[in-house]
This record gives sequence, C-alpha cells and structure tokens, in this order.
Amino acid sequence: MNNNSPEENVRTMRATAELNAAFGALKALADAIRELGEVPSGHLYANLQGHITIGQFEQAIGILKNAGLVRESNAHLLTWLEPEAKA
Repeated sequence: MNNNSPEENVRTMRATAELNAAFGALKALADAIRELGEVPSGHLYANLQGHITIGQFEQAIGILKNAGLVRESNAHLLTWLEPEAKA
C-alpha cells in the first residue's frame, strides 16, 4: 500500500510523465539521426526549433555522444555510429 500523501503522489506522477516525455524526445532525435546517417546539427535544430530549446537540444546530443551513438565533427556534422555487436 502507498503511504505517500496525495501531493507526493501527484509530484511522482508528474515527474514520471516528464521523464517519459524526455526519453521519447531523445529516442525521436536518435531515430532521426540514425535514419539520416549524418546531418549538420544546425539543420537538425532548425527543424526542431519551437519544440525544444537549444539547451535541451545540446543536452540530448551530449547524451547520444556520451552513449557512443553519435559523433560530432568540428564542422558540427552529426554522424550516427552503429553500436558494436555484442558477442
């Protein structure tokens, strides 16, 4: 049984919804880069402008880069990297 107050339950539900939305946006961004193979980051952000901030975009790209899924060149070209097959 849940011993949380109604306010705590609402906060938990909101946090869960926000987290799910963030994961969905990150997956959509990853899918777009994967389908394109490579894309200038500015062109990609221009298509997302109005939906996410530049800070959110840069954070999402950082997550994908840190995960080894995307490489960004000095010219800001984003390239999808196929994950290595597991043995």
